[in-house]
Amino acid sequence: MPPLPKWLVPRPRLTERLSRGVLKPLTVVVGPVGAGKSALAVEWAHTGRAPGPVAWVTCDGREEEPAVFWPRVLGALRESGVDLPWPDTVAAGPLLVADLAALLTARREPVVLVLDDFKAEPDSPIAEGVAGLLRHTPEALRLLVLARRDPPLHLHRHRLVGDLTELRTADLAFDDGETGALLAQHGVEVPKSVLSTLRQRTDGWAAGLRLAAMSMEHHPQPAQFVARFAGDDESVVTYLVEEVLDVQPPDMRHLLLTTSIVDPLNADLAAVLAGPEAGRHFTALVRQNSFLQSVGQGWFRCHQMFAAVLRVSLRHESPGLVDDLHRRAAAWLAEHGLLAQAVDHALAADDWDYAARLIVHRLAIGQVLGLTSARLPDALCARVPAGPPPAAPEPALVAAAAAAARPDAAACATALEQAADAMSRLPEDTGDRAARCRLCHAVVRMALEHGRDVRVARAAAGEADDLIAQLPQEALADRPEIKALTLIVRGRASLRSGSPKAAETSLTGCLKAAGAAGNGVLRRDSLVELALLEALRGRFRAAGEFAAQAGRPPLPAWTPSAPSRSTLLVVRAWVDLARGEPGAARRQLAQARAALRGGSDTFTSGVADLVGGLLTAAERGAARVPESVVAATASWLPPGLRQSVERACTVCLGAPCGRARRPAPGQEAAPAPPVEPLSPRERDVLERLARMMTTEEIAEDIYLSVNTVKTHLKSVYRKLAVTRRSAAIRRAVELGLLSPSPFGPPKVGAGTPR
Repeated sequence: MPPLPKWLVPRPRLTERLSRGVLKPLTVVVGPVGAGKSALAVEWAHTGRAPGPVAWVTCDGREEEPAVFWPRVLGALRESGVDLPWPDTVAAGPLLVADLAALLTARREPVVLVLDDFKAEPDSPIAEGVAGLLRHTPEALRLLVLARRDPPLHLHRHRLVGDLTELRTADLAFDDGETGALLAQHGVEVPKSVLSTLRQRTDGWAAGLRLAAMSMEHHPQPAQFVARFAGDDESVVTYLVEEVLDVQPPDMRHLLLTTSIVDPLNADLAAVLAGPEAGRHFTALVRQNSFLQSVGQGWFRCHQMFAAVLRVSLRHESPGLVDDLHRRAAAWLAEHGLLAQAVDHALAADDWDYAARLIVHRLAIGQVLGLTSARLPDALCARVPAGPPPAAPEPALVAAAAAAARPDAAACATALEQAADAMSRLPEDTGDRAARCRLCHAVVRMALEHGRDVRVARAAAGEADDLIAQLPQEALADRPEIKALTLIVRGRASLRSGSPKAAETSLTGCLKAAGAAGNGVLRRDSLVELALLEALRGRFRAAGEFAAQAGRPPLPAWTPSAPSRSTLLVVRAWVDLARGEPGAARRQLAQARAALRGGSDTFTSGVADLVGGLLTAAERGAARVPESVVAATASWLPPGLRQSVERACTVCLGAPCGRARRPAPGQEAAPAPPVEPLSPRERDVLERLARMMTTEEIAEDIYLSVNTVKTHLKSVYRKLAVTRRSAAIRRAVELGLLSPSPFGPPKVGAGTPR
């Protein structure tokens, strides 16, 4: 057994696993070179927690002969104290394995046999002999195998019967505490954040951490060293090239180098990059190289430091091949629906035009604009080329979207003009390319203008609707962000043009589409617009509920420049005034006016002025809306909203929202109208309805089908004598089915109205 080295970093969490593992027949520790396999086994062996004597055999590699291997095993067993009545010269073969198995089985105490750096090939005499010895000594032999790849010992069979313990690359990775102990051995002290960064950069690889620590011993600024330390560090490159890369056969070496540009990797992609002949070695590569770890479904991820070394070697040996490999990878990934990765490789090949064509053809312009939870590579916005206008429309369209996402309205408008010019010169036989380009152009215009010029945005939304009708349905099947953006543009425009019902339909539709796209911003903005709509109708409780929903996580917080923030503040001010809280209303209104200063949203500014006039009237004790306030609405309030706004103003200056109006002396309060009791399941649906959950979300939350939820909703609407979601919520609050909670989701009450 090797002696315990002084530099060893104690790893009790792993030695404990080995102590439990050797109570079973087979334990394997599989990891790449420098992962600390042997050091861990030595540490464990010196803990004294083995169930019997420990015999240690250091193997000689793939070419080791049975005539050398088995005498070493016998010698190690003798040195550990196992009595073997055999001469020193014994013919290696099946008879020796059988006799050894019989002798070990006759023992009362088990023996632990450690095979360090075991590299026997499948079906080789040594592999068959060790597997046979293990099979015939299930109670007497405890085999601990340290290897860089899975040993050919029928692991699946042992795994099925539960007598196998495995420690792999991820298990061997150092944690932050062990990394700190290793650095301390070299006299290096760094903050915890720097230490964690170093551990992440190396993936906890023991050899990489040791090489870094050695380099940091005399470095004047260790933190700066860690910031630059990566797989291209000279010591790391030299170590891995000598220990791993240079010992590979030519075909395997070519496969490693050419596939290093992608992460993760599968067999088909490997064949595209390395060629069919080299691609056939992929299975062997995965089996023989523990630097490649499975991430499921046939995909493998390479250890990041080893991948960096491979890329350095590739650029050094074949610099002219790198761009071509990236283009091949981009084409394969795009063909298989992995757009973000395809764009990343197109950019790596410095092929901006191809990246732009991929984005526009897949109608993924929303991912550049930030309309989806999935984003295209950050490098996309940073790599927009400067220079003369492009001849094709796609690069200009992506440049416009990138500018809108920054945001840079001037640059976006310039790029949109360039794209329009290029689209006008497209040949007529371009199939649906022109339609896709024009749709992306309309989407960027909507994103740019929906918070600035409602009319321009609405025109772009109309154009988008026409273009969507021209494209195959499957082209937009996975693009709900385009539908969500179109709906909120249409909803805002409908509200500001005096069509509240159309606005409500579009905005509630946007909630669903934005949820499908993972777009919290559009979902939040739709809730704000619905809150404004309800306030204009005089339904201040519903407005407060929508406003509260819009400000509740996981929806994103507002940026100072977000157009919907000022609208939300105005709604909150109006709701506070309706509650009889003029002080809170005054504070909200002051913030709203500051946010609106210099903006172009005349509609929201008009509402803010209206609320300000009502607030002043309320503070003076006025019972009627001043004529000056009514006259001021003529410039911005469309006819379709005048009646509802007048009613809202009257309500606001009457009884505060949420407080019951007291009947006149001698007059009894009107009883609540009769309603049929709701069933428990209908109550569940009603509660989730008040949380602004979609029908699909309600179905998933209470484990019902969508059709069943729709049936319950129809029944709830019938029993409450309403026809809409917002009316059902408001009616349920009035009847006591939902508890009033303006700043949180209403909750189902305990009682049922009679």
